[in-house]
Amino acid sequence: MERKLAAIVAGDIVGYTRLMSEDESSTYSALREVFSALITPAVEKHGGRTFKTTGDGFLATFPSVNEALDAAIEIQNGFADRPFDMRLGINLGDVIEVDGDMFGDGVNVASRLEAMAEPGGIFVSEAVVRSADRNRSKLFYSIGRRQAKNIPEPLAVYAVRLGADEESPSGWFGRTARGRRAALPYAIGAAAFVLIAAATQAPAVRAIGADMVDSFGRLTGAELADARPTVAVLPFDDMSGGADQAFADARPTVAVLPFDDMSGGADQAYFADGLTEDIIANLARNRELQVIARNSTFALRGQAEDIRRIGERLGAGYVVEGSARRAGDQLRVVAQLIDARSGAHLWSRSYDRRVEDIFSVQTELTAEIVSHLVSYVRESEVSNAAEQPTENLQAYDLVLQARNRYKHGSKDAEALIASRALLHRALELDPGYAAARASLGMTYIVDFVQNLTGRATVTDVETGLSESRQAVRLDPNLAVGYQVLSFGLSATGDYPGAMQAAQRAVELNPNDPDSLMALAKAQVRFGSYDEAVQNAERARRLHPMAPEYYTYVYGQALYAAGRLDEADEVLRECLIRAPREPDCLLIQTAVLSQRGDAQGAQRTMARLTEADPEFSLASERALRRFGDTALMEQFLSQLSEANAPDVTSGFVQPPPQARIQTANSL
Repeated sequence: MERKLAAIVAGDIVGYTRLMSEDESSTYSALREVFSALITPAVEKHGGRTFKTTGDGFLATFPSVNEALDAAIEIQNGFADRPFDMRLGINLGDVIEVDGDMFGDGVNVASRLEAMAEPGGIFVSEAVVRSADRNRSKLFYSIGRRQAKNIPEPLAVYAVRLGADEESPSGWFGRTARGRRAALPYAIGAAAFVLIAAATQAPAVRAIGADMVDSFGRLTGAELADARPTVAVLPFDDMSGGADQAFADARPTVAVLPFDDMSGGADQAYFADGLTEDIIANLARNRELQVIARNSTFALRGQAEDIRRIGERLGAGYVVEGSARRAGDQLRVVAQLIDARSGAHLWSRSYDRRVEDIFSVQTELTAEIVSHLVSYVRESEVSNAAEQPTENLQAYDLVLQARNRYKHGSKDAEALIASRALLHRALELDPGYAAARASLGMTYIVDFVQNLTGRATVTDVETGLSESRQAVRLDPNLAVGYQVLSFGLSATGDYPGAMQAAQRAVELNPNDPDSLMALAKAQVRFGSYDEAVQNAERARRLHPMAPEYYTYVYGQALYAAGRLDEADEVLRECLIRAPREPDCLLIQTAVLSQRGDAQGAQRTMARLTEADPEFSLASERALRRFGDTALMEQFLSQLSEANAPDVTSGFVQPPPQARIQTANSL
């Protein structure tokens, strides 16, 4: 039995039973021809595999959402001249594979989408829309949330546009109106939505041409970088120190400082910290904002600096600060939004509620901040922020305590075990608490990778992976769930799976720097060097107080991309702050070797082996920092030229299935 993330296509012939009753022989013959001449070749052409057929239907799996979409569109277009109508559904989700067959929610949702689809249409899940390449955004249009059989929560459903003239809104409308399988009600609804939106949005948004807006209200094409809501019309300063940061600074950047605990007891501080972290997480889901990482803002706790100086240090145009007081079941939260450039207070708000209303307070705070920084907020963003992670407040409190007890990156084994125990207690109270499962999974994987307790085995990694998979099944939009999944898959050597999960984490939360760095590392392994540089740069902007690991990943990506001067500058910056940082010394050795500075490379290698006596070419060959690309062999050759030791006395080559990396190499 194997669990994995897969793109699933479900298909079914419309009215097949009726046609069989009318002319059984001809219908069956035509059906066989459809499968042999159209469906099977299209599936195989796009790298898919049909794992189940049901007479007039089929289920197929694909390695990526984009391949699944291409195959589905090719199949549906092929039915234009055939006597049948086909319905197709596509989903991306976790599945269980047993003897070539597949089961699980990933398959079930695809089947439910197929059953909802119009004859001749393709319905897809929100996971598919989020995971598809950005240049495919015009393919989709939302038809709202639909209740599906045996699935508790309504599904966010999208339809796929078909035909060569999909780039033209008028061409698409005309085509669907003329087609024999037209989804006319959806076309009319989409047109009405556009008219309503045009009449109600702010003037700056109304001025945007319809051909510049995709089906989600986002700007597309070359206009994306400078014409998103508010960002092209508000005079935000470039606080990043370089013209190349224009894209990132085109959106408002906000930093949420740790809320002060006014409860009067040190044992309650975790609650204010947890509230702050959740507000940051809610804000980070909004793609119209840039949100500074929690670790960077918390690093400034207790520093009595002018708010303008804080904004400058964090690269933020706006700062949120506040306080929380918890007394029994009563809660008082005070928050204010400040323009970091002028120090002016834009708004302040007090909330006096019962503790059980904590999630509504978070939602209102998030909506207030967004409404002041973004001229137009899509309803979907607000509804996402309003989702409660759990109904059980005691479970939520235990998760906050677990976060406070163990901080990711800590080497404290005792704190890790204590945090794990708190998370187990939270899940006893609410087994469906997805975020708690993701955090629990991380404790097992981190223990194995960093060898904190000295007792973790590969079984612990499998436990962590199981918890993370359960987390994303419970909440398919939980970014941290995919981040933990990526971390665990990388620890077991499943780099393609880690890459896919990391991409999903970034899609769900584009403001999480850890997910961006995980994706950058995966992209370096697969040869996507320019993309790796971009993601590493963005992660550093979102986490200006980041540990040296961020600098190392950035330098590694620059080296891989052939930008040696920049890599040298970044790595020297790392080694000024941390002269014995092994990863920075390692990549700097390769940079110097490639630039022809043999003596400098040898000196740096000597510093590396002094800082890390266990380092060897054999260990690097096993870790596959650059995957199976040509750069990996070049990298090893450069290290050899710098007199890297071939092997250390205690090194044992790990088997592929148990290949792991140090925390800073993941």
